[in-house]
Amino acid sequence: MLIGVPKEIKNHEYRVGLTPAAAKEFINNNHQVWVEKDAGTGIGFTDEQYVTAGAKIIATPEEIFANAEMIVKVKEPQPNECKMLRPGQILYTYLHLAPDPTQTKLLVESGATCIAYETVTDINGALPLLAPMSEVAGRMAVQAGAHYLEKAQGGSGTLLGGVPGVAPGKVLVIGGGVVGLNAAKMAMGLGASVTILDRSLNRLRELDDIFEGRLATVYSTAEAIEYYSSRADLVVGAVLVPGAAAPKLLNREHIKNMKAGSVVVDVAIDQGGCFETSKATTHQDPVYVIDDVVHYCVANMPGGVARTSTMALNNATLQYGLALANKGAKQAMLDDAHLLNGLNVHQGKVTYKAVVDALGEELNLDYLEPKTALETL
Repeated sequence: MLIGVPKEIKNHEYRVGLTPAAAKEFINNNHQVWVEKDAGTGIGFTDEQYVTAGAKIIATPEEIFANAEMIVKVKEPQPNECKMLRPGQILYTYLHLAPDPTQTKLLVESGATCIAYETVTDINGALPLLAPMSEVAGRMAVQAGAHYLEKAQGGSGTLLGGVPGVAPGKVLVIGGGVVGLNAAKMAMGLGASVTILDRSLNRLRELDDIFEGRLATVYSTAEAIEYYSSRADLVVGAVLVPGAAAPKLLNREHIKNMKAGSVVVDVAIDQGGCFETSKATTHQDPVYVIDDVVHYCVANMPGGVARTSTMALNNATLQYGLALANKGAKQAMLDDAHLLNGLNVHQGKVTYKAVVDALGEELNLDYLEPKTALETL
């Protein structure tokens, strides 16, 4: 199979779909890999390294999209990329379709087979291709939040760890999944006072055991969100409904009631955001202020540490990508129900129900069960 790796074109996105080491794995499995010129140079992967691995360097994305049987990316395809996709082609990348009607419409029109990293599952019901970026984003959320709490950045001038004689800052983490766990680790590492909210008592017990009672675990209710957000210096939104639009847990009134100069970081912004006041921002222009509260809502947060993120992502995506290339999309997904869960769009049909639930009425979409969809491959 011919694997194509275009250069990412989203604002300040330096990650790349395949590292040279991952490209070599495909080549060792008798596949061809075409990589767009300078696709990895922003994070230290040179064209020469790809050539040494056995890949071919291609000057333009148009040539890659026109010839590759499978496109491997990191971020969702931008409109001009969607328009270069074609029927029968495999797209393997993050998609986050539920809050994105434009991309969904274009992918449906493309006729391509589109597999989303974020909805591939594992035997435990977890999301193994989302997990590494969730780990990065959770840690970065606190790093970014601490930075924007500085007075010169628009914050209140609070040091999360405090100093002897001065109380530490208060961090509220909404959601106890992978993002929430990693945000809590970072915040506690800085010496902050941390509260984490979740609706799973079992997860709260796990978190209490992990941190040996050193953070506050609270069952998430509307009242708890209102109470703890009004006292927090930093709120991290870390909720996820796989493949679906994020629920709005922090509303405009909550924001109004927060302390002036406090910071909110919405890690769920890829799925539409979990704060009512959230709107996607970029690394170039990452923050805005509403009601004296600094909002950090960068949609590709892990792209800020692109080298670490790329290597972590490739570690997770490689085995599934090889299965798709070695067996073909149909057989790979029939052999692995967890990979099949990643199928979001196929030959003009949406095959992920949460996307149809979110956008079906707006785009006049019908849901097609993924196994049924594969019969057309």
